[in-house]
Amino acid sequence: MSNTQPARMQWRVLLSSERLGSDKKPLEQARSPFHKDYDRIIFSQSFRVLNRKTQVHPLTQNDAVHTRLTHSLEVSCIGRSLGMLSAEKLRSLPADISPYDIGAIVQAACLAHDIGNPPFGHAGEYAIREWFALASNQYLQQLVGANQWLDLLHFEGNASGLRTLTKLAYHPNQGGMRLTYATIGAFFKYPWGSNYMQAAGTEKFGCYQTEIDILQQVGQHLQLIPLGNQAYCRHPLVYLLEAADDICYALIDLEDGLLLGMLPYDKVEPILLQLIGDYGTPSELTGDTPIEQKLAALRGRAMKRLVDSVSDAFARNEDLLLTGAMQGSLLNYCPADIADGIAKAKALARDYIFTHPNKARLELFAGASLHHLLNAFIPLAAQPGKPLRFSEKRILLILNYHGAVFGSNIYDNIMQVLDMITSLSDHQAYAMSQELSGQKMALMP
Repeated sequence: MSNTQPARMQWRVLLSSERLGSDKKPLEQARSPFHKDYDRIIFSQSFRVLNRKTQVHPLTQNDAVHTRLTHSLEVSCIGRSLGMLSAEKLRSLPADISPYDIGAIVQAACLAHDIGNPPFGHAGEYAIREWFALASNQYLQQLVGANQWLDLLHFEGNASGLRTLTKLAYHPNQGGMRLTYATIGAFFKYPWGSNYMQAAGTEKFGCYQTEIDILQQVGQHLQLIPLGNQAYCRHPLVYLLEAADDICYALIDLEDGLLLGMLPYDKVEPILLQLIGDYGTPSELTGDTPIEQKLAALRGRAMKRLVDSVSDAFARNEDLLLTGAMQGSLLNYCPADIADGIAKAKALARDYIFTHPNKARLELFAGASLHHLLNAFIPLAAQPGKPLRFSEKRILLILNYHGAVFGSNIYDNIMQVLDMITSLSDHQAYAMSQELSGQKMALMP
């Protein structure tokens, strides 16, 4: 693959079915390489544990409320529809690439989009960042490189996801899940490191220093347009993943808020009707139809219009996508009432759900649990080889059990701790925190 990057990306290259870390050629005819990507993700341990990871509400006892797993499955369904419809509307795809292939790529990328999130959702991300920013932990800055310190201060679930997919699962340090380059590209929401994030003033990044070589490999293989040092423009299919995620967030957060009694129904219905637009008012809104049935009808009709509008916007703006010139979300290229409706849905969730006292209390509790784990583990990672007290030896045994093997590289040791914490479910992190604080005894199975 040439290192010379074009000013316009090419679908033939962007949809590569070659696999990271493997040069084997596909033999099966029934499953495409992209369907195999989906299967590899869904059968992985890191995907299964999403079943007990927070989507919005930490440690909820309501089984109808979304977890990261149910959210990821729903996003993958929307992503598949967006991929297939968008491909049907494009005129420049290679003849041997079908809409089903594009749908499978986006579906697999959507399935994995939250696979690197720590316990307790975004509250967990904030808790880890805050721990490294504490004055008592600033000594760590002297033990790692400048860009490595940025990684820790801005701990990012997206970057942990790339690490999980390409380095930790199945084939450690040899391609991980060995997904196709097309699926990795569609997953890579922020194809740049934390140093570029800081220099460019972006809010997120998608690659730790440990995976910079993978960033370069993916960027060069797919011929993504370079943006700067350790940075590339997005793969066009990322915009479909992002839209699928935004659609589910906007609609499902409100639904969960209703289930938990945080939000009144009369605040939700007008927003969903706005998103439905001229697609027609569902008949279920008349009479004494239960709220759950009304919601299902409204959600289905709204999603239909959103999928149609986003796929139209994707095809209509193909030139912007292939030249890396698109700004913001695809939803901003849809009819104005759609972008406004999504904004209203997010604002409603922010006002009624994200600031609800019950959620705030749980998030404080979740943050304290992660801080306790970091207080126990990171000092051992930062001082490998030092004489250990009895309790520290026991803690090191726990780390070793979870696969951490410390060497002389402090940054690598800390990343192993973060890998372990990220791999835990909400309940596992809570239980381990209690055990380490002496409030609960761990029993052997």
